[in-house]
Amino acid sequence: MKNIIVCIKQVPDTDKVQINRETNTLIREGVPSIINPFDENALEAALQLKEKFGARVIVVSMGPPQVKDALRQAVAMGADEVVLASDRSFAGADTWATSYTLAQAIKEIENYDLIICGKQAIDGDTAQVGPGIAEFLDIPQITFAQEIGYEENRLKVKRVIENGYEEIETELPAVVTVTKEINEPRYPSLKGKMKAKSAEITVWDTEDLEADENKTGLNGSPTKVVKIFTPPVKASNEIFTGDPSETAAKLAGKLKELKI
Repeated sequence: MKNIIVCIKQVPDTDKVQINRETNTLIREGVPSIINPFDENALEAALQLKEKFGARVIVVSMGPPQVKDALRQAVAMGADEVVLASDRSFAGADTWATSYTLAQAIKEIENYDLIICGKQAIDGDTAQVGPGIAEFLDIPQITFAQEIGYEENRLKVKRVIENGYEEIETELPAVVTVTKEINEPRYPSLKGKMKAKSAEITVWDTEDLEADENKTGLNGSPTKVVKIFTPPVKASNEIFTGDPSETAAKLAGKLKELKI
């Protein structure tokens, strides 16, 4: 195994989400941000494979210049190389346009064997970007992995399903998305933090990626947010009190009346 690519996303801190009411997109500039937690699991999975098989770990992200902070954290954890796809034309991308842009960046990296992503981002919860990258690169994908094994150029993955798990094998290259059950991300070491301060971050724009601007950013996104609103709270004025058995009977009668 030569190169493992990890795709990470910098997301707003969960209690700091703000919406641009004109574009209906998240406001990211100047907002406290973190690495998407599932992507930390993806990076840890890659680092464990690196330690076992000697691969290089290359972290790729898309976003504004402030994403460099997240990439430096990735270096502090143990990543060998970091790449940022950053261009004003990438702003406002939905999952389709994001997958396309990341796939274009990955194509610029030669000899990759495995691409690992977190199963989803906490600011969108769509779980679509990993599979989208696999589609644009035309390679196999395995989602919701809780274990990753490797032997003789074949990947062996245990993935979570609704009532248990299933084991899948595939040839490389491939895309795998991981769950939090797969590992516990490590803390950056002091040596890693020192390395991160001077780490070189490769930045690619639309021209570098030879990306079609009609497929990137807000203009290239087929998904449009038309309206954002808070649903009204519907409170019931009926409160049942008294003896528990009588209360239960009244509640059951009300549920039948409402055909619930």
